Amino acid sequence: MVVSGQPFREWVQEAKAAAVTAKISISELDWLIQAVTGFDKLALRLATPQTQLDLNQAVPHLNRLWQQRLQERIPLQYLLGSVPWRTFSLQVAPGVLIPRPETEEIIDLAVQGAGESHLLSGHWVDLGTGSGAIALGLASVFPQATLHAVDCSPEALEIALENATRHKLASRIQFHPGYWWQPLKRLTGQISGMVSNPPYIPSQEVLHLQPEVSQHEPHLALDGGEDGLVAIRHLVATAPDYLQSGGVWLIEMMAGQGERVQALLQQQGSYRGIQVFKDINGIERFVLAYRV
Repeated sequence: MVVSGQPFREWVQEAKAAAVTAKISISELDWLIQAVTGFDKLALRLATPQTQLDLNQAVPHLNRLWQQRLQERIPLQYLLGSVPWRTFSLQVAPGVLIPRPETEEIIDLAVQGAGESHLLSGHWVDLGTGSGAIALGLASVFPQATLHAVDCSPEALEIALENATRHKLASRIQFHPGYWWQPLKRLTGQISGMVSNPPYIPSQEVLHLQPEVSQHEPHLALDGGEDGLVAIRHLVATAPDYLQSGGVWLIEMMAGQGERVQALLQQQGSYRGIQVFKDINGIERFVLAYRV
């Protein structure tokens, strides 16, 4: 692909053809162009001579990023360093899982689970916070609650804190290094709600995911053990010690795990009102339950 001195519109046509060959959505190219240049589709169509000059000068940088996307299969979110999620623009890096659109719904389910009760306040926890997406989402919908974000990755906690600071929510969220409930022992029996997007993909399946995921996203946030349920079993077993009576237990899971997660909750004996919810694509994705 010729780049040096290449006109922008000519480069775009070549970049689109390369995307089709690589089986990457052209919409990603549009996203990249808008993120780098600041021009949306309408602005590009109405480009002035100065705009066209600016675009031509941006071609080498655009091409460098696009070639990394095509050849190394690096997710565009990592290349740009950010991703839109609910009302937030979240910083992301290879040390954290990229927040997915379907996960946005877990915040609405948390609100639904809390209802009009005292659960709207008190302590809410995001276990395995990663980029901090869920913690920020909870902070935005539960203004009277104290939020706790836990992760065993120092890099993830650093990014989560930066995201909270950027969106002026850092004073609302306490960040804790550690595994699951470990840093929250002082809150035994006091938690209003637990929300988590734990690793839930079986170990062997992680290796065969698309390269954007298997080669670039942290396996720590993906690998759920032999059957994908290791972390979920732990949360089922340990959460009753921390949730207050009526407290919310809410997780994201993999398609096809609903019946097994329901069975785990029922067998544990400390939960009621167990429900499975579908995501925006009609796939069973979330399980909600309450501490008896």
